Amino acid sequence: MKMNQKKKVVIIGGGITGLSTAFYLQKELIEKGLPVEISLIEAKPRLGGKIETVQRDGFVIERGPDSFLERKKSATELISDIGLADELVNNATGQSYVYARDRLNPIPEGSVMGIPTNIRPFITSGLFSLPGKIRAASDFFLPAKQAEGDQSLGQFFRRRLGSEVVDHLIEPLLSGIYAGNIDELSLMATFPQFYEIEQKHRSLILGMKKTMPTNRPKRKKGIFQTVRTGLQSVVETLEGKLEHVQVKKGMKVNELKRAENGYSLLLGDGTTLQADAVVVATSHQALNNLFKENDVDFSYFLNMPATSVATVAMAFPEEGVQLTGNGTGFVISRNSGFTITACTWTHRKWPHTAPKGKALLRAYVGKAGDEAIVEQSDDIIVKTVIEDLQRIMKIKGEPEFSIVTRLKQSMPQYNVGHKEKIQEVKKNVANTYPGIYLTGASFEGLGIPDCIDQGKHAVRDVLQFLNLS
Repeated sequence: MKMNQKKKVVIIGGGITGLSTAFYLQKELIEKGLPVEISLIEAKPRLGGKIETVQRDGFVIERGPDSFLERKKSATELISDIGLADELVNNATGQSYVYARDRLNPIPEGSVMGIPTNIRPFITSGLFSLPGKIRAASDFFLPAKQAEGDQSLGQFFRRRLGSEVVDHLIEPLLSGIYAGNIDELSLMATFPQFYEIEQKHRSLILGMKKTMPTNRPKRKKGIFQTVRTGLQSVVETLEGKLEHVQVKKGMKVNELKRAENGYSLLLGDGTTLQADAVVVATSHQALNNLFKENDVDFSYFLNMPATSVATVAMAFPEEGVQLTGNGTGFVISRNSGFTITACTWTHRKWPHTAPKGKALLRAYVGKAGDEAIVEQSDDIIVKTVIEDLQRIMKIKGEPEFSIVTRLKQSMPQYNVGHKEKIQEVKKNVANTYPGIYLTGASFEGLGIPDCIDQGKHAVRDVLQFLNLS
């Protein structure tokens, strides 16, 4: 290839995966003087995907994700790379609760994703009956079991710790991440490290305890991070940094097909865009419509579920809500008979999100197998949420305002066998459409850092394919 002959890379999808791909590809272009033209195509009129922030009356309200794990470095690094490091904040380290057995129970100290690493708080917890605690203790004696292929999270944790610990602690915590059915979600696609710990240490509890740092100082800050100005400011800053990227918003890609040299993308306005390499950073639901030649089997994605959820943010005078201790919120045991699945006392967890003297609550509804509430009107959703909350905590009066956000089919479900299916599809795409890369939340990680990492990997793959790495 002649160095003055520019290669054209098109990124389909302007969520955080597509934005990260565009940003880091542009970074390579600038630093190494690469002969590359970059285009980013987004069907909606705004970038950011599920990331959206509302600023109202001094409140900072997230309509999608509100934070990310600090230990997964890619999000912090991206925010630093775009000049927003000074805006980073950690969550307050208050107590989190699980509503089970008809009351709010503190999550036992030392629990990691519900797995106890500190025995005393687990033994004294009101979350579990005596038989439930005895059953969990059998983890100390059970042998490791080598699995042939994948297994569900529920199957794995029930075998190690028993159903009571799963139903009252592990399931509400993990379902809060995936909005899925723990007895269908894939262990190897979500938390393969737990299987590895069992294989190495036999006991899950002892293995987790050994992998935790000894003499850990008590954290003065939480393990999650966000930015004071809201996560949408990350999207807007990223967009402003894409000076060498042609960004088309409100433009759908109707079809992606082979061309004489590379690929041809038919856009919604009837124009055609040529590409030497394409990064497809859309949801899995879009793939069959995008690849209309039907020479790659995408049937897995036709049957791959995606849960619909909704969030309800509500502003109150601080004296209008009575909160427990130094609590920052709670999740709810699946069989407790509530529509809501969790509630964050946002003004406590993230003090920057509410003016002084105000309270901000954010409740969650919708879960695998129970999504009908998401289709209801705003008024019905808010009324249902408040009725549920009043069974758990004291609330006086109506909210000053509320914001309902529906995220329909937004939570792709990594059910058993997902990892193998994704590898198979990607291999078939590589063979049939060399230079096209599938990436994003539907494939190898839902969280913001996971999506950013996938964007970085896509940049590496594209540059290798174009012999520019």
